[in-house]
Amino acid sequence: MMKRLFNNLSEKDRRHYASIEAAKLGHGGIQYISELFGIDRKTIRTGIEELKKTTFAAQDESEEKEAAGKRTNRKRTRRSSKNLKK
Repeated sequence: MMKRLFNNLSEKDRRHYASIEAAKLGHGGIQYISELFGIDRKTIRTGIEELKKTTFAAQDESEEKEAAGKRTNRKRTRRSSKNLKK
């Protein structure tokens, strides 16, 4: 089943899928997945690096959005408290 899915993916998605499966297996995972799918171990390592960069970029964006929302909420709170004092 995994091989069928793998064969229907684009090159980039194959790298990423193989990388995820290898990471799930832990020690020896890269070797095992490399042999299972018939791909080079370097390809899996490249996929792992790509996913690390993608994951951090997505986290940074969501953290920035959260921080921006918090700043906005603080400003609204300050304005509300000033209006209450009057």
